[in-house]
Amino acid sequence: MLSPDDKMLGKLDPFYRSSVSKQKTSAEIISEARNALRTVRTQRPFTPQEAQRKLFGPASSRTSENRPPSSFSLHASSFESSDSRPISGARLSPLELVESSCVARLECSGAISAYCNHCLLGSSDSPASASRAAGTTGAHHHTQKPKVPASPTREEDSCFSFPKPPVDPAKIRRISSARARLFRAASQGALLPDRSLPPSDSKKTVESKETVMMGDSVVKINGIYLTKSNAICHLKSHPLQLTYDGGFSEIKEQEMFKGTTSLPSHLKSGGDQGKRHARASSRPSSSDLSRLQTKAVPKADLQEKDAEVEVDEVFWNTRIVPILRELEKEENIETVCAACTQLHHALEEGNMLGNKFKRRSILLKTLCKLVDVGSDLLSLKLAKIILALKVSRKNLLNVCKLIFKISRNEKNDSLIQNDSILESLLEVLRSEDLESNMEAFLYCMGSIKFISGNPGFLNEMISKGAVEILINLINQINENTEKCGTCLPNSGHLLVQVTATLRNLVDSPLVRTKFLSISALPQLCTAMEQYMGDKDVCTNIARIFSKLTSYRDCCAALAGYSRCYALFLHLINKYQKKQDLVVRVVFILGNLTAKNNQAREQFSKEKGSIQTLLSLFQTFHQLDLHSQKPAGQRGEQHRAQRPPSEAEDVLIKLTRVLANIAIHPGVGPVLAANPGIVGLLLTTLEYKSLDDCEELVINATATINNLSYYQVKNSIIQDKKLYIAELLLKLLVSNNMDGILEAVRVFGNLSQDRDVCDFIVQNNVHRFMMALLDAQHQDICFSACGVLLNLTVDKDKRVILKEGGGIKKLVDCLRDFGPTDWQLACLVCKTLWNFSENITNASSCFGNEDTNTLLLLLSSFLDEELALDGSFDPDLKNYHKLHWETEFKPVAQQLLNRIQRHHTFLEPLPIPSF
Repeated sequence: MLSPDDKMLGKLDPFYRSSVSKQKTSAEIISEARNALRTVRTQRPFTPQEAQRKLFGPASSRTSENRPPSSFSLHASSFESSDSRPISGARLSPLELVESSCVARLECSGAISAYCNHCLLGSSDSPASASRAAGTTGAHHHTQKPKVPASPTREEDSCFSFPKPPVDPAKIRRISSARARLFRAASQGALLPDRSLPPSDSKKTVESKETVMMGDSVVKINGIYLTKSNAICHLKSHPLQLTYDGGFSEIKEQEMFKGTTSLPSHLKSGGDQGKRHARASSRPSSSDLSRLQTKAVPKADLQEKDAEVEVDEVFWNTRIVPILRELEKEENIETVCAACTQLHHALEEGNMLGNKFKRRSILLKTLCKLVDVGSDLLSLKLAKIILALKVSRKNLLNVCKLIFKISRNEKNDSLIQNDSILESLLEVLRSEDLESNMEAFLYCMGSIKFISGNPGFLNEMISKGAVEILINLINQINENTEKCGTCLPNSGHLLVQVTATLRNLVDSPLVRTKFLSISALPQLCTAMEQYMGDKDVCTNIARIFSKLTSYRDCCAALAGYSRCYALFLHLINKYQKKQDLVVRVVFILGNLTAKNNQAREQFSKEKGSIQTLLSLFQTFHQLDLHSQKPAGQRGEQHRAQRPPSEAEDVLIKLTRVLANIAIHPGVGPVLAANPGIVGLLLTTLEYKSLDDCEELVINATATINNLSYYQVKNSIIQDKKLYIAELLLKLLVSNNMDGILEAVRVFGNLSQDRDVCDFIVQNNVHRFMMALLDAQHQDICFSACGVLLNLTVDKDKRVILKEGGGIKKLVDCLRDFGPTDWQLACLVCKTLWNFSENITNASSCFGNEDTNTLLLLLSSFLDEELALDGSFDPDLKNYHKLHWETEFKPVAQQLLNRIQRHHTFLEPLPIPSF
């Protein structure tokens, strides 16, 4: 019977209680380790670094037949000479009136017109060809050589600059036809010369830009004297001609339609300034332009454009051409690399980068030839310039492949970093079209993936916006897939590279912050959902989530995305036997349910969630059983600490999920009543020892502890409580303190049952609990004291506290841990309260020495100033004050009053100091 003063303690609280605080402070988290319902921690699945850099590692689900190659040959011939659009082959309609300088020169001599059409069309000497070239309908034969008039004088040069329209309509049709054929030949011919002609092969005496003179043996074209036979070949194969100072002169489509003619600077330097401007100012009339369906351009704008062209030509001839000559020498790698760097700077300075530069094809051909040199350093410099020239289609693919080949070798990482190739690769992903360049994106991302594994690139990638670019790329893939209703070809291959790169980056706090700010987690979930059939994509995204959910803010963000739970369950069902994917998905679920009660509820409400976990448990339990060796064959090596097997690792993560969701009051009783889950947990304790797999045994015990908290009628745990107590004995006698602690916690819940208390006394477990009070470990003392508290509820078992000095050990725990652990101090006071229920004399009940110590300790601990005068931060101080006021103070005050009423003071007691 309890005294009237002690009625407030008439009903003893169970050892374990659920937390009543709605919002946990940082200090309250400290007490989670000793609560009845505890979350379980485990290590993140380990992903070893691949020995070789490949698009798809050895663990990929892709076979060699259905994936792009990581090794391939690449030569200069792989690149296209021209990066322009394919020629349509459509013939241009003749124009009624053309005033271009080229046609004007043809007008001056019909023989020249016939010659140009005959040669540039690449025809034979057949008369029919000549007749067609001349635009005639008769059967006239081209039997005579065309005669070129004498070279005009400087005064006569104006007739070439200011041609007048011919009056004869037949002549107009003939000239128009010749011009159209000339343009067709220039468009379909070889636009790129193999190499520049040396300056010695050209003559410096030039009369006009496109003068063609043919005598008996010599022809002069653009100031270059050639023999007659060489002139024909030259006109056929070299529409792009080397000027006297090493520059190139192109026959441009726009020059055919415009009336203006831009002369090289070395030609414009001589002669009268006014005449040069007069020659450059010729343009069609407004009526002609209307027939061409073009807008009239003011004369001032044309002059300004001519000036820009002139500056470009000067820059080209003085800055670019000498570098190209240096590149063609190919004397040594260092010189060529230095020339490439100089070329890139010069092109940037002259605003010649991009795809609008008229001599771009010349540059590309020169640069692509150097690919065959085979130097990684040179290839990187070439690739950087080629990408800056905004190549497309096949050339873009090949340059991405070139960088990919180089990046496969880790030794080249320093070269890649020094040349800032990463910026060029990111620009490809940012500016090029995804659908038309899918394969180029694949190898571009492969290179980025390789270098992302090097920590030296981390800051550079973050600063250049790699995270945002990659998430935007995933978003594009998601949108295209949703729009098309199916996955685009190669999009899965590309997504593997993107997600593998992000997996390497998410270790950085800055990247995790970016992930949250741009809502990257839902995009990754969408990609996983759309590419559910691609195991590699799902595994990479699972690896990303397994890293992110190890951090509280990212874990909360993913837990708030309600669709993720059904997604993860679908993955488990689809890939149940794929250990590398399943183990990560289960680890993610364990993280989501560790701190968030809402996540526990949402997950448990998903259809088939508990059954999915049970099925997965059964699958890997069977795999683990089949991989076990008989006890006699294990040997000493097996007993040594070893990493968990693949099956054990899944079971470790799975039992953690079960332990975490069991904390929810609506889920815990359901799991406790599930014979399948409880049976598998008990089987795990039967055939596994701490030496076999410590973490699995501890997690299984922790799960049983959480399930044993619920005292429900249909609980399988309650039905098998004595069998569970027997299984726990082998943990108590082990040398593993973590295993001992988990076993004591389970005994703390089970000892609320009278049968279990009898089992504890019969098997001397209580002695073991009192011995644990000497451990300098607060959690162990707390759990052991909880078992003793439940034993003292039974009056017949209170006497056991006097065995082995139990009272003294309890008083020592109060003295040692009271000021820092008011929960433990409360348990000690409750145990002593139960023990002293029928007290008549305090000294005879506790012993004289322990009685005096109790009086001193309780008096001091009940003084608020002394009890809470610790050097704690405000949050921790509030935590201590909360437990001191709500838990310790009521019990301690009643115990002190009881002792004082039944104790005779023989002498004043000193006040102890703390």
